[in-house]
Amino acid sequence: MSMALVGMIAGMALGFAGYFGGFGAFLLVAALGAVGFVVGRFAEGDLEVGEFFRTRGDRRDRRR
Repeated sequence: MSMALVGMIAGMALGFAGYFGGFGAFLLVAALGAVGFVVGRFAEGDLEVGEFFRTRGDRRDRRR
């Protein structure tokens, strides 16, 4: 599935949530979508838990 199609589906879901459920539902759908995106990246192996807990110094040291 292309990223453009995924983006269109996400936009439509946010639009329906905003229209039918109001701003609170819009925010809930957006937050759950972000959580789902991160979980999906973990499942694919693109992210590791340690990447969220490194300090800035650790990041600079790894780039060298």
